[in-house]
Amino acid sequence: MAQSSPVPAASDGGLCEEFAVPSQVEEVRRLMAEFAERHDAGGRRVVLITSGGTKVPLESRTVRFLDNFSSGRRGASSAEYFLDSGYAVIYLHRHRSLYPYTRLYTGVNLLDSLRLEPGGGEGEGEGEGGSGRVLVDQAELQNVAAVLKRYQAVKTAGLLLPVEFNTLSEYLHLLKAAAQALNSIGSNAMFYLAAAVSDFYIPASEMPEHKIQSSNGPLQISMKMVPKMLKPLVKDWAPQAFVISFKLETDPSILLERARRALDIYNHQVVVANVLDTLRGYVVIVTKTTQHELTLTDDDVQKEIEIEEKIVSNLSAAHTEFMNR
Repeated sequence: MAQSSPVPAASDGGLCEEFAVPSQVEEVRRLMAEFAERHDAGGRRVVLITSGGTKVPLESRTVRFLDNFSSGRRGASSAEYFLDSGYAVIYLHRHRSLYPYTRLYTGVNLLDSLRLEPGGGEGEGEGEGGSGRVLVDQAELQNVAAVLKRYQAVKTAGLLLPVEFNTLSEYLHLLKAAAQALNSIGSNAMFYLAAAVSDFYIPASEMPEHKIQSSNGPLQISMKMVPKMLKPLVKDWAPQAFVISFKLETDPSILLERARRALDIYNHQVVVANVLDTLRGYVVIVTKTTQHELTLTDDDVQKEIEIEEKIVSNLSAAHTEFMNR
């Protein structure tokens, strides 16, 4: 079993001062710690994947909020490839964001993919109380049998632990809890921080209680910077873990400089750098000493290979090297 160092209790990057602690956080921390220690004892590495966007409310009784475009696609697809690579996965994801395996059928109307075959008994399949067999149209849900088999194998083996968040506050506290839970397995832990976390928020003390009225005229909002959780995660919460952050830019000319700056500031292992316009087909894996471009070729696209498969393959090998050092 991997060895770990104790976690300083007071180091939270100002988190508890600014954001209320969710009621469920201690129970979730316990579940994550048990999950990590069980798989570590069985010789399996554990990755925490964060996925989806964070919601920033504008009112205490929230009607309006700020959000971003993240659907959680990268996190959900990466989770599948990490599971295929032998990892156990803690999936910290936004409520209603994409989920491993089911993400393959986003946009499919489920009821259009099912057909009710009436049973043989009297009255079966007729009316509200009727029964019968539900058949799946596999032309609508392509490869569903193979996907279902993979999902059931993962579920039976207890390899996937989903943890939901909704607000920015919940995400930040659950990330801290996850880091402290995984600290016990040392370098066997990986953090794959793919969630699109807001950089700005409105403190609860400055937030109106009720719905902002449009009759009051144009709206001006003053927001504070969200505390950066990467520094205490790397320095205090899980100092022996292998940590990957993501950097998304719209200007390709500043991408690598911003990625290297993040590595210098936070002292973690890897930045996955990508540009908005080529998000699904091109990334750069950046470390303090190397950079490695991953690209989907036309042949890859024809074969329905996803860029996340290449990302996970690269990072799994880098994690092995990190552990061996």
